[in-house]
Amino acid sequence: MRVLLFANTDWFLWNFKLPLARALRDAGHEVILVSPAGEFGARLREAGFDWRAFPLSRSGIHPIEERLAMYRLLALYRELRPDLVHHFTIKCVLYGSWAARKAGIARVVNSITGLGFALLASTWKARLIRPVVVGFYRRALVGTHVVFQNHDNRDVLAALGALTHAMVHVIPGDGVDTVLFCPPPARALGATVLMMGRLLWSKGVGVFVEAARIVRATRPDARFLLAGAPDPGNPESVPEVMLNQWRSEGMVEFLGHRSDVLALQQLADIAVLASTQGEGMPRALLEAAACGRPMVATDVPGCRELVEEDVNGLLVPPGDAQALAGAILSLLASPDRASQMGAAARAKVLAELSDARITRRTLAVYGDGFTDSEAD
Repeated sequence: MRVLLFANTDWFLWNFKLPLARALRDAGHEVILVSPAGEFGARLREAGFDWRAFPLSRSGIHPIEERLAMYRLLALYRELRPDLVHHFTIKCVLYGSWAARKAGIARVVNSITGLGFALLASTWKARLIRPVVVGFYRRALVGTHVVFQNHDNRDVLAALGALTHAMVHVIPGDGVDTVLFCPPPARALGATVLMMGRLLWSKGVGVFVEAARIVRATRPDARFLLAGAPDPGNPESVPEVMLNQWRSEGMVEFLGHRSDVLALQQLADIAVLASTQGEGMPRALLEAAACGRPMVATDVPGCRELVEEDVNGLLVPPGDAQALAGAILSLLASPDRASQMGAAARAKVLAELSDARITRRTLAVYGDGFTDSEAD
């Protein structure tokens, strides 16, 4: 069968969907990957995939431009005539479902990897487009398979009436390579705290910086690392002037975008995610858990699907720097407890969240002709 995977960045396809694409190809299916152009398109082609560049603004809301994008996508679907399309991220889900219906594509799978800016933010722009997005969801998801990464996001869209005529599944995340992401060789425990993510207010960057100030007042040996780049196209992006001010304080080491993710995760003693709006299934924490790191995260959708309180990590209220600092200090003060949590985190990933397991569950959603393995 011909399967088309459509996402809003080639980075997303490269980092999150290669195991799925390879599994489909290995099973004899033709795989077409579609996304806006970026540096990872060439890598996808080098990996042997048919990658097509499709221009799509991530944050644009200009009615004419967005309508043109939808019709360009319809033309592409009519040209390629895939047997199944799988959409990732909000615009791809909304526009892709419309185009697939118009093009007569029978199998449509939509992954809701997070509710996004329109449904979570409180800015005027978010409030302006929210009714439009909800209306789109109600129409777009009819008759499709909808895959959520956590139960909270599913429940929100269900309450909005968007899932009444959809087939709904919950598959926790994109999976992680548990062979690559593994605990480091035995070493002395330190006091390195790592947070990875885009430099957005909604990721809790400001809360992380404030927590670092609090912790280092008591534990000056603690080292706080923040790996991630600004995202100027996102309304939640932290201004450069603020980032420069934080850099000058020296409480947190701003590492920028890093490709040595494994080395960073294995360097850390504690993995943190201070998100204030929720996640789908946070990749940074998933990789940290696979590496046997104890986690401290906010009690928001996505994070609480992975972090089990006092089992593999600690949960704190979103936006509460004092609580975040207290949780970090408690783990720094109890290395044995932190080590036990790290082992539990690794065990959970091996049992439930590996690449292979998530891919099997996704193929089961695809239905006949793709797999006869366990259904969701």
